[in-house]
Amino acid sequence: MPHFRPWPNTYTGVEKRPEHEGRQVIWQIAARRSTYQKLGKRSDLYKAKRKIEKAKAQVRAKVEHPFRVIKRQFGYVKTRFRGLAKNTTQLVTLFALSNLWMARRHLLSNAGEVRL
Repeated sequence: MPHFRPWPNTYTGVEKRPEHEGRQVIWQIAARRSTYQKLGKRSDLYKAKRKIEKAKAQVRAKVEHPFRVIKRQFGYVKTRFRGLAKNTTQLVTLFALSNLWMARRHLLSNAGEVRL
């Protein structure tokens, strides 16, 4: 039975792949934990790398949250091929609804106030 990896790190080594040769890209890929755990928790390099990884994770969390809302709250898990324009329109609408869904508490808390 093959080993199942739920979240494969498919981007590891992407800068070495031939299709990306010559591209001027700074890849912001999460480092494997083993790369900075070798350093020792008290070293300054370890602390700096942990801060960098935390910053990457915070950005990733903000980017991934709307996708989670669209999949879980609105049930959009599979794409139907009905034309690029229709798919694009549906996704734009779902992301707009996702923004409203995530801001619903803030919007409802201000519902009683009248703003001029």
